[in-house]
Amino acid sequence: MAPGHMDKSIKKIVIIGGGITGLSAAYYTMKQFEERRIPVEITLVEKEGQLGGRINTLHHDGYTIEKGPDSFLARKLPIINLTKELGLEEELTATNPQARSNFILHKGKLHPMPLGLVLGIPTKLTPFMKTGLISPLGKLRAAMDLLLPARKGMDDEALGSFIKRRLGREVLENITEPLLAGIYAGETQNLSLQATFPQFKQMEETHRSLIVGMLAGRKLPQQLSGLPEIARQSMFLTYKGGLITLVNRLKDAMSSIRILAGQGVVEMKKYDEGGYELVLDKGLPLQADGVIMALPSYEAAKLLPGLPASSWLEQVPYISVANIALAYKREDVHFPLNGSGFVVPRQEGRMITACTWSSSKWLHAAPSDGILLRTYVGRSGAQYWLQLSDSELIAGVRKDLRDMMGITSDPHFYEVTRCVRSMPQYGISHLVRIREAREQLKYTSPGVFLCGAGYEGVGLPDCIQQGRGAAEEVVAFLSD
Repeated sequence: MAPGHMDKSIKKIVIIGGGITGLSAAYYTMKQFEERRIPVEITLVEKEGQLGGRINTLHHDGYTIEKGPDSFLARKLPIINLTKELGLEEELTATNPQARSNFILHKGKLHPMPLGLVLGIPTKLTPFMKTGLISPLGKLRAAMDLLLPARKGMDDEALGSFIKRRLGREVLENITEPLLAGIYAGETQNLSLQATFPQFKQMEETHRSLIVGMLAGRKLPQQLSGLPEIARQSMFLTYKGGLITLVNRLKDAMSSIRILAGQGVVEMKKYDEGGYELVLDKGLPLQADGVIMALPSYEAAKLLPGLPASSWLEQVPYISVANIALAYKREDVHFPLNGSGFVVPRQEGRMITACTWSSSKWLHAAPSDGILLRTYVGRSGAQYWLQLSDSELIAGVRKDLRDMMGITSDPHFYEVTRCVRSMPQYGISHLVRIREAREQLKYTSPGVFLCGAGYEGVGLPDCIQQGRGAAEEVVAFLSD
């Protein structure tokens, strides 16, 4: 197949996917070509009518409601650096310092998370020994981490197996798994340790004990250079106008990029002489010298039928979740919202997996006379909710809130957001398989690059880093 009348003096790059990864890839591709003064034509294609992917901020009646993620880790530089580059530093806002406590449901009651607990790993002995979340035998079993030898070898291991091996079943089920459900919505027995928390394995290798390793890490001087002051004071950050602020500023900064929203790529054809033709479901086909696929792995697989790893990419599990925001008048909620929310272990048998007290966690989230709660539904092994109507979801969520928080009043309003196939599950040896897929791409589809939440990190900073990395790869490929 011949590429027709493509102008070879102008490099043509197509980014497929307009979520935060694709937007970051487009932005950094544009910047790097401008710095090199190389003529380029960049097109971003997004099948949905709007950009931002899962980032979607709703402003309604004085409330700021995040329909997707609500924040990012403050000390991850990729998003901090992008924030600075876009001139958004003054828009950053931190969590309420008076609402740093978190709770875990245990036997139907909310228990405060022990101080010094880091992803279920105790770093302060006294609060952990006093907690009602773990039985006396469970606490003794967790303390055995201080004595158990380290496991040798570099083979990947299930995250759940690792935590259970080091700290015992109770810590895993009652603390660690519900805390991680908000990040991956998966079963820890099926999640790769190397792909999720490789630092845990490093701690075991270096310090033998996970607890000792965590304590040593806390005592080391933290690398805070490059961070704005606000990021030194809060674990999580967002923007005063919500996360959509970042999406809007990225769009404003990319005026030279052609954006095709409401169109999807249905096929990619490879030219014999190099380059690609992308067939759209609407409009004319696009020619490209380089392609960045910022797509879920199963969507990327459809466009790469000749890739040996395509069948594996197609089979990477994605869990569906929903978040239901409920707004109340302040006088209708009598529960003391003295924290940022709670998580619900699997064995509690509840519909909701967690609840963020958004108006306590974020002072900008609700008007002074309002309260905003954001509940979460769905995790691995609990996908029945997909068959429920919105009214059935609301009824189930309200029952849980009534039982846990005593809320009987009708909400002022609510917002249901269904995120179907949104949470990729990093199985054992996930990173090895990703590396194999990318090596295969170099031979079967040179100039095509994969990035996004399905590959090397699900958080916003991770996705931004992957977008920037893909930009660097496509620029290097086309500059050779």
